Amino acid sequence: MRVVMFGYQTWGHRTLQALLDSGHDVVLAVTHPQSDHAYEKIWSDSVAELAEAHGVPVVLRNRPDDELLLTLKQAEPDLIVANNWRTWIPPEIFTLPRHGILNVHDSLLPAYAGFSPLIWALINGEREVGVTAHMMNAELDAGDIVVQRAVPVGPADTATDLFHRTVDLIAPIVAEALDLIASGRTDWTPQDRTKASFFHKRSIEDSNIDWNWPAEDIERLVRAQSDPYPNAFTHYKGERVRVLKASVSQGVYGGTPGRVFIREGDGIVIVAGAEARRGRSHGLVIERVRTEDGTDLPAGEVFRTMGGYLSRQP
Repeated sequence: MRVVMFGYQTWGHRTLQALLDSGHDVVLAVTHPQSDHAYEKIWSDSVAELAEAHGVPVVLRNRPDDELLLTLKQAEPDLIVANNWRTWIPPEIFTLPRHGILNVHDSLLPAYAGFSPLIWALINGEREVGVTAHMMNAELDAGDIVVQRAVPVGPADTATDLFHRTVDLIAPIVAEALDLIASGRTDWTPQDRTKASFFHKRSIEDSNIDWNWPAEDIERLVRAQSDPYPNAFTHYKGERVRVLKASVSQGVYGGTPGRVFIREGDGIVIVAGAEARRGRSHGLVIERVRTEDGTDLPAGEVFRTMGGYLSRQP
């Protein structure tokens, strides 16, 4: 088959490598220009560089336009394969190849369509994550499923752990999907839209800790915002403090959410949860932090005295 690839960052890079290894004819790679967005500077292996190294023509676009449509028509693809393409692809493109567009998405669709699915899934306490290859239609991440594979989420996993585990699924999933499509199969599995969920892009404000959340949820947020992602953060005495390591307290503590309360183990307990005033909530034990100047410290060296509050604003 003649294949065109749409993709960006490491997800797109892994997909393009799988296409190059497949034996099919990769005739064009379409990717986004480099970005300074915090979430786009990580996992940033270059699709353009990989394509150029293998003699594959490259088109840089933030979004499809008439010139790209003409280029695609001239390429005469049998199939377009997309992964981490960040903008809408119009119907005149996804109906152009005779086999359509195979989109690769790092969630177990129909759940977690949209953006940053691994981070949202970890925050929400999902027990497994995965990768889905599906045929694209007019609704984002809603087409029939071709191949889907899952991996478990462990109690100490970070988003970085889940990234590495799921990105390794891309090559075998792409290879299997290409074989199925090339064989003439079209009996794909429709998504159950009653189980669908759709999430927006992450921004820095989404990492700002809300101390009314239960400690269990905040602890998962900290793991979901592990390095190299922008870390979960809070404010203490007017300064932003990034939380690198935290756990749920052994004890149950009452009071006002955000209160710097008591030492426990290797950290400092912060009162958390909407029911904290009733004395029914565990706190969050902050164990390690990063200050504004980039210094990593034990929490006890920043929260030296008990009392005072952590807040969403300086």
